[in-house]
Amino acid sequence: MQIIDLSKPIAFNAADPRFMQVRIRHKPHWAAKPLVWVLGLPLRLFPRDFVGWADDTITKMGVHSTTHIDAPWHYGPLSGGRPAPTIEAIPLEKCIGPGVVLDMTHKADDDPITPADLEAALAKTGATLDPRTIVLIRTGRDRLMGTKAFWKTGTGMSAAATEWLLDRGPTVMGIDQWGWDLPFHTQIAKAKATGDDTLFWEAHRVGQRRPYWHMEQLTNLVALPPHGFEVMVFPLKLVGASAAPARVVAVIR
Repeated sequence: MQIIDLSKPIAFNAADPRFMQVRIRHKPHWAAKPLVWVLGLPLRLFPRDFVGWADDTITKMGVHSTTHIDAPWHYGPLSGGRPAPTIEAIPLEKCIGPGVVLDMTHKADDDPITPADLEAALAKTGATLDPRTIVLIRTGRDRLMGTKAFWKTGTGMSAAATEWLLDRGPTVMGIDQWGWDLPFHTQIAKAKATGDDTLFWEAHRVGQRRPYWHMEQLTNLVALPPHGFEVMVFPLKLVGASAAPARVVAVIR
């Protein structure tokens, strides 16, 4: 059995946009000793080999800051005409399933992924899709993780492509670039240039009509075969949240 980690390391990165940066304060072992004394253990009873315990505090981390999975609540308060589920409501049976990788590495930056792109990529894999399938969109833009270009560069799913996947059963999917849609700057520029008020966040907004869950900032999809593996997604159980950081792995048996 081979286990492949598809998750981004959680650490401070100065190249991330400030609103997405992670900050973790690491406390030294000795810092625990005063706490133990305050709790009532006399110094003479401290074990001789007690150096204290290490501890860490996440002082800043948005739920979308690293590899994460979005809940329908992220897309809007309603999904399919009902209150949209928050992340702790994701059915655990949706978090484990057979994986399929659709190769979109040929797509140019700022060029949206279409249903035709997905259909051609799926045909090349020889796989089929059903409600248990977890679809992973490989763009290759994870190579930019850690750089200032990461959040501004990539292709992205169109609304039509997202609908195409949902029509075939999968409701959990993911991508190895910063976001599911085209980069923000591209979306805004296209909306301005065309006067089209439907373009911004179009793939995310599909979730207002049809509940689905998608992962962003996956990595290492290049290590996976087109299909024949299992995906496991373990989001934090954050009550009422729009998303949760997730440890995502693939298992090849």
